[in-house]
Amino acid sequence: MNPAWILIVPCCEEGRGGGHLNRCISLTNELRYAGREAYLLIQEKTEQITKLLESREFNMSWVLNKNQVNRPFALIVLDRYHTPNAELLQWKKHAPVIGIDEGGRNRDNFDFLIDILIPEGFEHPAANITSIGLLELPKKRRTPTDTKHEKLKILISFGQEDAAGLGLKAINKLAESNIKDAEITLLKGGLNKSETPIPDYVKVSESIPNLADHLYEYDIVITHYGITAYEASYAGVNVFLDHPTPYHKKIAKAAGFLDINQFKILTTNQHEPTRTAEIFRTTSSCGSWLSSLKQEKIANLISSFNPQINKNCPVCGKATNKHSIARFPDRTYRRCSKCGTIYMDRANPAPIEYEKEYFFESYKKQYGKTYLEDFPNLIAMAKRRLKVISRILRVKSAEEHKLQNPGSIYYPPIVLDIGCAYGAFLSAAKDEGFLPFGIDPAQDAVTYVQETLSIPAVHGFFPDYPLVTNSSQHYDAVTMWYVIEHFTDCVPVLAEIKKLLKPGGIFAFSTPSFSGVSGRKSLRDFLKNSPPDHFTIWSPKMCKRALSGAGFKVTKIVMTGCHPERFPYLGKYAQDKENRMYKLLMVLSKILHLGDTFEVYAKRR
Repeated sequence: MNPAWILIVPCCEEGRGGGHLNRCISLTNELRYAGREAYLLIQEKTEQITKLLESREFNMSWVLNKNQVNRPFALIVLDRYHTPNAELLQWKKHAPVIGIDEGGRNRDNFDFLIDILIPEGFEHPAANITSIGLLELPKKRRTPTDTKHEKLKILISFGQEDAAGLGLKAINKLAESNIKDAEITLLKGGLNKSETPIPDYVKVSESIPNLADHLYEYDIVITHYGITAYEASYAGVNVFLDHPTPYHKKIAKAAGFLDINQFKILTTNQHEPTRTAEIFRTTSSCGSWLSSLKQEKIANLISSFNPQINKNCPVCGKATNKHSIARFPDRTYRRCSKCGTIYMDRANPAPIEYEKEYFFESYKKQYGKTYLEDFPNLIAMAKRRLKVISRILRVKSAEEHKLQNPGSIYYPPIVLDIGCAYGAFLSAAKDEGFLPFGIDPAQDAVTYVQETLSIPAVHGFFPDYPLVTNSSQHYDAVTMWYVIEHFTDCVPVLAEIKKLLKPGGIFAFSTPSFSGVSGRKSLRDFLKNSPPDHFTIWSPKMCKRALSGAGFKVTKIVMTGCHPERFPYLGKYAQDKENRMYKLLMVLSKILHLGDTFEVYAKRR
């Protein structure tokens, strides 16, 4: 199968109604009309399901059975109500998995979650996207000038199946109320197997074609929590809900819908049935806020997805706990249960290219000056870092070597800077007696290093670009300054660095810390503000574990990015760098590893 194809998996089990299946039929159709190769999985095609598919005029060549799905897909979309864990894990072996209104206990194991009917802040772990605007709402709505019906028009609809028999229950409640001479219609549904007789005064129909655009014709709609409830509310109709399960009742209450038991509130005056009917004609129970919704087609949203998903931790490579720690519309963050790294899954590749603009316009937005304008500051920072590397390596100058080893050849220490940019670190390394070499994906930066700084560098992406030397020319140090977080998979990166380094050589890098003062103040806010191309986020504590597994021993950590003014509560007293509170919090930041960035110096074993 074409790996760009999308598989849609609805809930079709008996007792779950037909809402999930109906929504998936519509989604498959819309994806097809948008040019995507979408397929609908029907695991067991019953007579009732076939009848429903035919009534929707669905193209049967787009239906797959369970024996036809062991093939590559770009995406799998589950609209399964409560997905069992074993089933979810099986789907995740095939492709990234998106859950729509997933209510099961395994909800947080989905790669991405889209909530349409589950209200934001409900008891479940948060979704990536929560929007009622993804519903296709009716085109026709009631207006104050609409002609009033001679009789109160009531629609009862509990989906395609109504396994709980709520339709008959609603009819009985209406009979007990003060509403007289109403026109009642029951939509029985194509999957309904009940043979219980319905009172003669109730009009029974299996379905109404394009129901959403006929809801405005009614005064009252009685249904359960789901799409029809929102459609009827948007159409300006009074909506009352009954509940097939306690879960439906709880979620309906959270969404603000009226319960069918509240029906009596509007029918208490037993002597004025005409007035009661008038109240129903002029008062909508819910839904005025729906008019201001920004609407978007869910098919367009799903079609835009091109996920980057980590099957294992991208730092230690181990299978890990898949629960999320934060979700945003374009990404999901998880923490590895083995090494502690926080890593990101993306709905689409990061919209960043590491070319000239990255070091000029983007750099200036963040730091107030371009990379080249910041060159003197970067040189000073590089020299401080080189002193740390020199002390760990016990680097000797040419003069010291000559005095201690007369007649022997002096070989300066070789340093490879990965992501060298315009060469500030390379320039400082050359001045400090190192033999520098650089690699960067930005051609303009590499050209500057080669031609302006006269330092050897190559244009390419690490670790794909071949930098292997013979055993006598391995590097004494490999460095990455705010680079390691940009790799989608650090496992081959760390393996290649180990291969390039001499035994005892130094791997030094800097990176943001999720355990700094900003991350501790609010990890969610810290992650929300994290750049879209930071795929892994480290901390001083976890990096020791992660690097140990990759063959390195951390020998020194330097806290940087210390911001006393960011401390909760005390930060407002530390705005001035000269006051005591600022100085005290700066000391605490370094001692307690509360910097928002840090540097790591590790030896290759």
